[in-house]
Amino acid sequence: MTEYRNFGRTGVKVSPLCLGTMMFGARGNTDHDDSIRIIHHALDSGINFVDTADVYSAGESETIVGKALAGGRRDNVVLATKFHGSLGSDPNEQGNSRRWIIREVENSLRRLGTDWIDLYQVHRPEPDTDFDETLGALSDLVHQGKIRYIGTSTFEPSAIVEGQWIAERRGRERVVAEQPPYSLLARGIEREVLPVAQRHGLAVLSWSPLAGGWLTGRYRKGAGQPVSSRAERQAERFDIASPENSAKLDAVEALARLAEDAGLTLVQLALAFVLEHPAVTSAIIGPRTFEQLAGQLGADRVRLGGDILDQIDKIVPPGTNLSARDAGYQPAALTDPALRRRTARSA
Repeated sequence: MTEYRNFGRTGVKVSPLCLGTMMFGARGNTDHDDSIRIIHHALDSGINFVDTADVYSAGESETIVGKALAGGRRDNVVLATKFHGSLGSDPNEQGNSRRWIIREVENSLRRLGTDWIDLYQVHRPEPDTDFDETLGALSDLVHQGKIRYIGTSTFEPSAIVEGQWIAERRGRERVVAEQPPYSLLARGIEREVLPVAQRHGLAVLSWSPLAGGWLTGRYRKGAGQPVSSRAERQAERFDIASPENSAKLDAVEALARLAEDAGLTLVQLALAFVLEHPAVTSAIIGPRTFEQLAGQLGADRVRLGGDILDQIDKIVPPGTNLSARDAGYQPAALTDPALRRRTARSA
């Protein structure tokens, strides 16, 4: 029996496992009927929370979700999607501007086959856009009944707090949820993001709890390089021969032994760990196949004892990201040298 959790302070109840649908469509499972069967099985198993995004397979994922929720299933599902990423050659077909939000929400509603979106999320920060502009547009959509709640994804702690400040001082609807990356290998959000979320009563939906596949059991020493579409798109992040990933591979070996000693699969250990943190509401699972879903269902019922959690802390210390690539977002202040060099700006 699924034990539903409070979605922040909204009064909404959601399942600890949220079905992520990034792998449905061209970038994963291209069989719509099979993808729909997977979604239906997840719902029949007690999951009532589904997350997607407009950029997943250029809208195809939203279309598949819409098909799966047709015929009476929509009302019992907390449906989340996101905007921000580029969906065309036009420079205004992306981002966090009012112009794009007002247009793109209509596209998502059409693809999803619904009149409202429960959680509409800003997929990534955009430093060039005043967040009050974004919150103003989203607040209007709440008032129009097209979305119920506002969320963010992969925001820095200061940006999360700024969003709360804007809502209070300028009379906007407030952000009620944050979706950050969190796993046994990427614990950086334990430093500030999770405490800030708790302080402001935000729901937290963690993405990539299996570290993009590193915690599925496929990435092991001596097993050879796994083949996947993700590894093809992000070779540096998934190359097991890369010196940059040696610490991750060592950690996976130690975690796999720990899971085996505890009578768990590595997947169960990974998901149970994420759900153990008191700030986390749901962990987003992203199966591509029926078998992958089956291996993840039930992980929300696994409880990890203090001894296991202590051993995990020794393998990957709290607040540590073993690879910067797993943080999901790097602020412009780090990626743009001109923002750190006075001479570059004046040249």
